[in-house]
Amino acid sequence: MWLKACLNGNRAPGAHPALPLSPAQLAADAASVAQAGASAVHIHPRDTAGRESLAASDIGAAVAAVRAAAPGMPVGVSTGLWITGGDEAARLRAVRAWAALPARERPDFASCNVSEPGFRELTLALLDAGVGVEAGVWSERDARALARSDVADKIMRVLIEIIDVPAGRAVAEARRVLDRLEALGVQAPRLLHGEGTATWPLLDEAVRLGLPGRIGLEDVLHGPSGEPVSGNGELAGLALSRARDL
Repeated sequence: MWLKACLNGNRAPGAHPALPLSPAQLAADAASVAQAGASAVHIHPRDTAGRESLAASDIGAAVAAVRAAAPGMPVGVSTGLWITGGDEAARLRAVRAWAALPARERPDFASCNVSEPGFRELTLALLDAGVGVEAGVWSERDARALARSDVADKIMRVLIEIIDVPAGRAVAEARRVLDRLEALGVQAPRLLHGEGTATWPLLDEAVRLGLPGRIGLEDVLHGPSGEPVSGNGELAGLALSRARDL
């Protein structure tokens, strides 16, 4: 299974004892998930105060550290609008500055949420900076918006992200979104994942459908039976073991 490890997300410090925040911590976890068999990592770099950041200096430091610890591992980052306090212009300025980063510090890809204002402009800015784009699709409405845009054929991957949906309904919702993307003719490859209690059922569904999946402390803080986990490395190992069993 092609598995992306999402190492920290926007979780607050202390949300889990092993939550990685600094470049050194992200690097150590990247090495751990690479050893477990993960295919790529997704990170939310922080500034020196531990706040999420899109500043080129913070992005570059985190990406370079991860690359050094896990050579050859593709590295992705978030562009969530909340990181700039909802300021679209500030986000765009920050992302455009990534173009000046040396290759070792520039992310391979970045996730862009279709539902957020400025999706099209952000996508084009990332492509201009040499960064691939994953389009975050949370609903059928997002699927329609992506299909109507003029950048749907420029993205590298669609992230079907089923969030704020109870575990018992998550698989059905994922099927609806996937079917809508298919009906609308969106061609980009899909990755399916959830969060919280829906994480593991949707990982299983990704395996059944032959799709890439995602796991990590950004999405879930426990194993498939609710058991505590030591960190991202254990989560990646559990996910890949589960995929083999299925």
